[in-house]
Amino acid sequence: MVVSGSINTIIQNAVATITFSHPASNSFPSELLQKLTDEFYALDNNKNVAVIILQSEGNGAFCAGASFDELLLISNFEDGSNFFSGFANVINSMRKCSKLIIGRIQGKAVGGGVGLAAACDYTFATEKSDIKLSEIAIGIGPFVIEPAVSRKISKRAFSEMTLTPTRWKSAQWAKENGLFSEIFSTIDELDASINTFVSELSSYNIEALEEIKKVFWEGTENWDSLLNERAAISGRLVLSEYTKEALQKFKK
Repeated sequence: MVVSGSINTIIQNAVATITFSHPASNSFPSELLQKLTDEFYALDNNKNVAVIILQSEGNGAFCAGASFDELLLISNFEDGSNFFSGFANVINSMRKCSKLIIGRIQGKAVGGGVGLAAACDYTFATEKSDIKLSEIAIGIGPFVIEPAVSRKISKRAFSEMTLTPTRWKSAQWAKENGLFSEIFSTIDELDASINTFVSELSSYNIEALEEIKKVFWEGTENWDSLLNERAAISGRLVLSEYTKEALQKFKK
């Protein structure tokens, strides 16, 4: 039996905490991406929720991005495009969700994991939360997540990350460039600060919070079509022999 990971949500005091997990460094196969997308849409309609916390399980990696195992199985353009549309759908569900989304980035993030962090409205991280966009090294590119990442860190910083796919950027770099809002020395300090932050935030007028979220995301109304177009690019490139060979090397 293949372990496909899980999505679990707990709602308490107007705060919904979504926890995603997968044994392969909290990476995302298609099934898990769809579950996360559905969860954001469900919480969008929940009048008892004011704020959402997005986190992953454990104290290791926050998210390793797309599932390499599933990428290796892609054999045609339709399957490839559909797979990368999974990340497009998650980012769009986060963008459209009326609730403010707070990211708990306790560890390293790669590829799609960086995209998830960028799609959050406010992020807490630790000094160990290094980031990397490794896509170019495997023959594709961070096309789907680019709008979300560039929106946070600028096109210049995005270009720097993209063209150095084997180098980690530090959590401090991520904070200085706008991806992380706050960073802490330990996970305990991070969690204490998140708890204080969301407790205060969730006490505010929910309608005001929802209106300010709209302001944050002004100018992104074309992302439904844009991100699907980007998914098609990745879906085509993932079929190349270069990418197949590179993925096999990465797995070893």
